[in-house]
Amino acid sequence: MMKYRNITEGKFISRPNRFIANVLIDGVPVTVHVKNTGRCRELLVPGAQVYLEKSDNPGRRTQYDLVAVLKGERLVNMDSQIPNAAACEWISSGAFKDDVTLLKREVTFGNSRFDIYLEYRDEAGETRKAFVEVKGVTLEDDGVVRFPDAPTERGIKHIHELTECLKEGYEAYLLFVVQMKDVKYFEPDRAIHRDFADALREASELGVQVLAYDCEVTGNSMEIRDPVEVRL
Repeated sequence: MMKYRNITEGKFISRPNRFIANVLIDGVPVTVHVKNTGRCRELLVPGAQVYLEKSDNPGRRTQYDLVAVLKGERLVNMDSQIPNAAACEWISSGAFKDDVTLLKREVTFGNSRFDIYLEYRDEAGETRKAFVEVKGVTLEDDGVVRFPDAPTERGIKHIHELTECLKEGYEAYLLFVVQMKDVKYFEPDRAIHRDFADALREASELGVQVLAYDCEVTGNSMEIRDPVEVRL
């Protein structure tokens, strides 16, 4: 389980730019760092309860990082750095593949750097090699979760590179880490980036395995839990 330290609750006021937000902590306005440069407009609304991690570095310009927000009754982690770490922890636990023999982060293949490279033994004892690209998902509407929340040419590039991995004999996975619980299904957000949705469907047809898993989220933790239906 990925855990935060020194969590404080606050109330969201405004977001002057994608890097910072103004919040109330014990009634006092404070400028905090936002650990997600996405739009997050449906999450960061005035008055929303937010969860902040206080930094151990007294010299930092902002002393708090905004890591989670309460959207109605649903707690959403919006830290864009935690899905990769949570995925590594999840894979290391044996929840993804039973016999993982090697796990590395940030490994280059072709013109891309993928989040995770792993090797594991299958049921026949053969070594399998795989690349995993991880995408955090925070966009939710009536229980349906979608990605991306803004056009992403980088995301399309990763999809194309994953299909190249297949040609070289690797397994290729695109793992969508849904940073919340109790959702209905996942789908690419065609309205926001049609080319990404098309590329994802084509890659799936070619053999890239598209997976989505939800997460148990608290104010100070996040853990990958259960598979979510993927609709392409």
